[in-house]
Amino acid sequence: MRVQFTLQSRNAKTGPIPVTTTDSTSCPPACPFRAGGCYAKGGPLAILWRKLDSGAIGGTWTELCDKVRALPAGQLWRHNQAGDLPGLGDTINAGALAQLVSANMGRNGFTYTHKPMTADNRAAVTSANAAGFTINLSANNPTHADILADTKSGPVVVVLAADANQNTVTPAGRKIVICPATQRDDVTCQSCGLCARQRDFIIGFPAHGAAKRKAETIATQGE
Repeated sequence: MRVQFTLQSRNAKTGPIPVTTTDSTSCPPACPFRAGGCYAKGGPLAILWRKLDSGAIGGTWTELCDKVRALPAGQLWRHNQAGDLPGLGDTINAGALAQLVSANMGRNGFTYTHKPMTADNRAAVTSANAAGFTINLSANNPTHADILADTKSGPVVVVLAADANQNTVTPAGRKIVICPATQRDDVTCQSCGLCARQRDFIIGFPAHGAAKRKAETIATQGE
């Protein structure tokens, strides 16, 4: 598994914070966007991701942890603008994740996972969230968001229809707040930070990217 560490992102929505990218072997087969609708498979990010998969760029997991540990205290950073938590396929490598959680101590790291919440994966994610490394559970649609929220493993995010621009609720009545950075040009991950917080409400991301219509199909299933 290889990881690319970028000290200052050039993504306008993220803002100039540190970000990482993990090779695609980390992506779980359980993720329906893997077969179509993944935003990371289009644009400049896709080029970087392919280079990482080929071994042309990136470093080891130990090198990543060393770089995270060297970040200033309180630094907001995003793990995995593409890729998922350590471990092949649907499985989380709990030992490797614990190394990253330890390196993040005193810093403000956050990420997302589409790994299924099996008993072992749930335990690893719950432990990471309790230790200050925020792992958001990525839901395919609002119904799935309720299922993930019921695991109480961590905060939840969800993909919505591409034209979604109003806060809404899940079928079980949980509040969904539209990501502010998708609605306003003057908001970035750096200035917002909602995904780096433990919270009761769900954050909604309108389907985006070159394959947003495929993503929207998944996001609106069951409606």
